[in-house]
Amino acid sequence: MIVIGGAVIGAILGAMVAKRHGGRGLDMAQYAVGFAIALALLGLFATIFLERLL
Repeated sequence: MIVIGGAVIGAILGAMVAKRHGGRGLDMAQYAVGFAIALALLGLFATIFLERLL
């Protein structure tokens, strides 16, 4: 669940950042995908860490 949540939050944040910088639709999509991948990867590491901890 952490991975999916990170991907969704990353996509929203990425689109907001691109829009704030005056980006068009494809710019927002690119930022959304980039942020989604980054936060999903962080969520994956967090999930692995929590599984090992518990």
